[in-house]
Amino acid sequence: MQDKKNSLLARLLAAVALITAVVAIVVAIGAATSSDEEPNKGRENPSRQVNKPKTKAKTYEVEEGDSLTAIAEKTGISVDRLEKLNPDLDPQALQPGQELKLR
Repeated sequence: MQDKKNSLLARLLAAVALITAVVAIVVAIGAATSSDEEPNKGRENPSRQVNKPKTKAKTYEVEEGDSLTAIAEKTGISVDRLEKLNPDLDPQALQPGQELKLR
């Protein structure tokens, strides 16, 4: 009879330990993902910010290794704005020498 009680107690403790481990993992993942959002706290939504151009140029010539994000940072014009100004643009197929409208 004592062995059955010990076995039942061991199974119960194993279940409690498993549940505790799962809860701890969920809490740890939640804490890790919420810290990614903190740098933007108190700032406006970046997609809604109006970027003032860093350049007065009307066009930009794509350079080797450029991405649309890199071009946006160099010129001060948002990716959304670049896409609107260049509707036929495929951001995944930028070619060196390609001209993009900035205005």
